[in-house]
Amino acid sequence: MKLTATVLPIKVGRYSVVLNHDDSAEIGVVEGDRVRISFRGMDVSASVQIATGLIARGKIGVYLDVSEELGIEEGDDVDVHPVSRPLSVELIRKKIEGKKLGREELYEIIEDIVENNLTEIELTAFVLSNYLVGMDFDEIEWMTRAMIETGETIEFEKGIVVDKHSIGGVPGNKVSLIIVPTVASAGLLIPKTASRAITSASGTADTMEVLANVNLSVSEIKEITERVGGVIAWGGATNIAPADDRIIRVEYPLSIDPRPQLLASVMAKKGAVGARHVAIDIPVGKGAKIASTEEGRKLAGEFVELGRRLGFNIACAITNGSQPIGRTIGPALEAREALKTMEEGRGSSSLLEKSLGIAGMILEMAGLTSDGYTMAKELFLRGKSLEKFREIVSAQGGDESVSSKDIVIGEKTFVVESKFEGAVVDVENSRIVRIARLAGAPKDKGAGVYIHKKRGEVVKVGEPLITIYAEKEWKLTQAMEFAIENPPVIVSGMILERYPSFKYV
Repeated sequence: MKLTATVLPIKVGRYSVVLNHDDSAEIGVVEGDRVRISFRGMDVSASVQIATGLIARGKIGVYLDVSEELGIEEGDDVDVHPVSRPLSVELIRKKIEGKKLGREELYEIIEDIVENNLTEIELTAFVLSNYLVGMDFDEIEWMTRAMIETGETIEFEKGIVVDKHSIGGVPGNKVSLIIVPTVASAGLLIPKTASRAITSASGTADTMEVLANVNLSVSEIKEITERVGGVIAWGGATNIAPADDRIIRVEYPLSIDPRPQLLASVMAKKGAVGARHVAIDIPVGKGAKIASTEEGRKLAGEFVELGRRLGFNIACAITNGSQPIGRTIGPALEAREALKTMEEGRGSSSLLEKSLGIAGMILEMAGLTSDGYTMAKELFLRGKSLEKFREIVSAQGGDESVSSKDIVIGEKTFVVESKFEGAVVDVENSRIVRIARLAGAPKDKGAGVYIHKKRGEVVKVGEPLITIYAEKEWKLTQAMEFAIENPPVIVSGMILERYPSFKYV
């Protein structure tokens, strides 16, 4: 059937079209079915939406995802034909029923995810099946390999390629800005692809973007890594393991992170950049993704086993995730703290010791030393980390001479002071993140939180607990109101909550 295109100026993240009710009936499709859109020798499979009144009969609403893929412009005539659901839908049902999927079957599903052949509901069903039913190690290995093979990869002709990854969940985790240059200064290659914030106040890519361009192509990542030894780039700007980004998009609103997907996500990205020695940070504790050290050890064992199957050398660091790393949360604040730590050769112990500890693990894995921490610390104290970091910043289009004093943070501030004298007994990760995000992070680079007092530190009445930074007054107000009602730093003796909440008069 030939229909005239009406281009809908919206991107929906998948191939989808809108049909008039009468045309859909004539074609023989209902909401959620698929049609093949053909135009000038090219075609895509798109899911069907049905509208009454929006699209006239004889027309088809084409979202930008489809129009850009096929080069369709307003008023173009396109051919529309019904198509059956992909085999992946039956395979997803098979997994829901608790059956094991084969290598080819998992490749089929991952390929359809990459090519946008699955609807949001079908992709959600796949994620939920892995969350509720799970996968054995064969399936996780096959899914990981499929995620690597369906995206771009990097191959380095020479040099030892290493990488690091954190499973996330801890605010202020800007350690990559110190680890990458420290490792690269030892002569290793570390093409670090990082994520942007999803639920946090700043992802590594958001923090690095304060100083340099992170939207690098695969060829740029390879060239910079070979030239200066390392890179810190946004993985979303590449086509590395693209299925992972689409899966994460479904996981986020559900607030779930199925173990098979977590393992495959990390290992696919590391495998795609050619890393053979990978250090994985697993934060544990209250407020972290992993609640206990015991569970952290179990996850570490799974990473090591998957690495063995894929030919990677994996080492995991189980770290303290019960309070923020360093004292800053938010892109500019975190970039400033990391850079200042390298400039001065000292800083928050939680930031510095974690950074040098993980960098040391990588140096040992690559066979450069038997005492990685000492080697990493020596490189750091000799200024090699700072020197290499500035090389990386310059290679990514930033100012090589940038100083921590040059980094601009939000001018609007509010200080939360202690009403009690005592010691800090807890720092609530989730509340700190919420405050930073209400203040505007990560979109507003200068927004965030500075933590003056952390667990175990003594505080007097009137001393600052946190300072909130914002670029806009109204965002500062909403962050301030939340911080007052939900104390992020708990001092011994504080009343945590009043119940009932009303006051007697």
